[in-house]
Amino acid sequence: MTELVSLRPLAAVLAAAVGVIFIVALNRRPNLREGATIVSSVSTLGIVASMVPGVLDGTTYVTDLGAFVPGVSFTLTADPLGMIFGLLASLLWVVTSFYSIGYMRGLDEHSQTRYFAAFAGSVSAAIGVAFASNLIVLYVFYELLTVATYPLVTHDETDEARKAGRKYLAYTFGGGVAALAGTALIFLLTGTVEFTPGGIAALAGADPVLARAAFGLLIAGFGVKAALMPVHSWLPDAMVAPTPVSGLLHAVAVVKSGVFGIARVILDVYGPGTVESLGVGLPLAAVAAFTILAASIIALRQDNLKRRLAYSTVSQLSYIVLGLALLSPAALVGGLLHIPAHAFMKLTLFFCAGAIHVETHTDDISDMAGIGRRMPLTMIAFTIASLGMAGLPLVAGFVSKWYLLIGSIDAGQTVFALVLLTSGLLNIGYFWPIIYQAFFQTPEDSDAKPLIEFPIGGVTARADGGRKNATLTSETESNGETYAVDQHPSDHLTEDAHDHDDEHHGGPPADGWERRALGTESTWFIMAPIATAATGALVLGIVPYTAVFLALVQQVVAGATGVVF
Repeated sequence: MTELVSLRPLAAVLAAAVGVIFIVALNRRPNLREGATIVSSVSTLGIVASMVPGVLDGTTYVTDLGAFVPGVSFTLTADPLGMIFGLLASLLWVVTSFYSIGYMRGLDEHSQTRYFAAFAGSVSAAIGVAFASNLIVLYVFYELLTVATYPLVTHDETDEARKAGRKYLAYTFGGGVAALAGTALIFLLTGTVEFTPGGIAALAGADPVLARAAFGLLIAGFGVKAALMPVHSWLPDAMVAPTPVSGLLHAVAVVKSGVFGIARVILDVYGPGTVESLGVGLPLAAVAAFTILAASIIALRQDNLKRRLAYSTVSQLSYIVLGLALLSPAALVGGLLHIPAHAFMKLTLFFCAGAIHVETHTDDISDMAGIGRRMPLTMIAFTIASLGMAGLPLVAGFVSKWYLLIGSIDAGQTVFALVLLTSGLLNIGYFWPIIYQAFFQTPEDSDAKPLIEFPIGGVTARADGGRKNATLTSETESNGETYAVDQHPSDHLTEDAHDHDDEHHGGPPADGWERRALGTESTWFIMAPIATAATGALVLGIVPYTAVFLALVQQVVAGATGVVF
């Protein structure tokens, strides 16, 4: 591995940060403001992408800004592992920026300048997390990411949104404290916090009790944003945010920063060998397996589409953690490859949920019977991503889960292979009813009952499938539980709404769903990003060996384990 002094890692962070300045300055000129968002996102992607060929050839790009604290320098390094997250965040920011324009304007949302500025700041922090060269720099950007995303979580400014925001801060800042404590302990044990492929050598000879304590603190700290149970509940509650923010939380930045931090700890702080010798991998795998199954079961009984997707994310993130904890080369490949695979699939699903919300005001699955007539391309994309989440072939999720299955067996842990297979069935269980009723049922012949009707996951499901909106509010109630949806239910709720077929507050109109042709169900600001994200999921599933993410993943695993693919 060759180091090359370069300003490009710093430039990638600054390109998004400078975008914040221009977005705020152009507050009164929406077209130019959104133009600044696009330019900033494309510039960030261009800078990150320019380093990919060099990184694949064995070059790491280093920006050293000098001493930060005694014994620790503020250095940004674009290495293979950092490039996976940096390239993913910058690429999907471009897609999400176009989608955000259609979504925010479609709903005539308030405080759009604050929204776009916070979004740019969040991506800047995520790029910083990706290119951090040591635990201290990672911690700084990790906390900045929390600060930048808080205005997005509380965007609706309702009591429910503020409550979710407070919970988000309490959980993530608490996790940050644990990560900082673990970082300090690592420094005391080894005298360094620099990331090293294969792990810091001095940790292998450190006091095992203290080494295990530091590992636990770091995993707990990063595990908050990775939504490991039992520190996951902030994530479903954060669904009060606008749908593009949900995509940011679940696919682009926040939760991926958590699993990325865990990957850094296992691969570049401890190393697979030290993790195995300390015996901390198997307990982490057990926590991940429990999260996979428990979150999937809870997802079965969520009627609100975004909340079902949220619990799906809680489950799917632990696929990544499980692969990292199993330590076998194939499992590591599967876990790391699931970072981009899950991102493309989950972003597609949230984009589809947002399109349904903008165009039909519908948020509950029980209201979506026959919606495939009204939203054909949206539901086709939803189907593709759902199949990938369940691990079916030709979609990204199949490739990563195949590696995870093989890796589980290679590690001699067949029980985790069974967990993965069971989770696939549960994925089918909570996605198939949505697809089936969208294409093959009508509102008159649909069965609105949830799959599970006993209290699990915090609230009792109703046999009628949940709430039916009666008034235009920012909150809805379902048998005693209050949870928010986006503050402005539709761009069509205007004085001239009588011209639209969907002048109602959720669910099909009185005369049924209007049939629309492919691609005509919404604006192309919304439909093009949906198609792009779904295409990305297919590309990663059909031609994985030509996709740059798999090449980067294999390079990371080769550096950590010595196994060349």
